Amino acid sequence: MEELARLAGITVRTLRFYRERKLIPPPRREGRIAWYDDHHLARLRTITALLERGHTLNGIAELAEAFDHGRDVGELLGMEAPTEETPVRLTPEELADHFAGQVTPENLAAALDLGYLGVDGEEIVHISRRLLDVSSALVREGIPLAEVLRTGAEVRV
Repeated sequence: MEELARLAGITVRTLRFYRERKLIPPPRREGRIAWYDDHHLARLRTITALLERGHTLNGIAELAEAFDHGRDVGELLGMEAPTEETPVRLTPEELADHFAGQVTPENLAAALDLGYLGVDGEEIVHISRRLLDVSSALVREGIPLAEVLRTGAEVRV
């Protein structure tokens, strides 16, 4: 324990405190002997670095617990995982129906440039069912497709 504390640049008392707070995993034990390894040293150096960057011990404990249980930072922060989008295959006629006849050469070129549409043989492939549904709903509500595409371009910048 003394050697690990020395290598980590902390006191034995601090090492015990970290162990009590479960900031480091327990050592491997053989009878009354506790064996620490390079993983313990790496964790202690990480704790020191995070403290130097202004993190609290409670925050570090949360990060360590998440890491030890295979959770990622997004999960720890409560962020939703990105959803998998399903491309939609359409005929040119079906695409025109979705957008109330506003599929002009200019709008088609804009959608292709934005990456919303692709062409696969005779079919048009829209990148996202949700985006297709939302954008066609906006057009049905009276917003011109050209404006929807222009706004999409602004949002992507």
